[in-house]
Amino acid sequence: MATLGEQIRESEFYKNLDSFNAVGIAEGFVESDSDDEKQAAWQYLHDKRIAYSLQGCFGRTCISLIEEGIIEE
Repeated sequence: MATLGEQIRESEFYKNLDSFNAVGIAEGFVESDSDDEKQAAWQYLHDKRIAYSLQGCFGRTCISLIEEGIIEE
């Protein structure tokens, strides 16, 4: 059985994400159709280490989402 992170990373939405859209979804200026898309955007920001080079709130949010089991390390 695939882990949560593997399931997210295997989704077409995740595979088609780019930095601009992932940040936009996280910030709210790019619309997403579901919570799954928001989750994928945050997983992308963590995986690509983008969250940790932006404003501190991005990195802190990723850490909180990992602790809550919403995204995966």
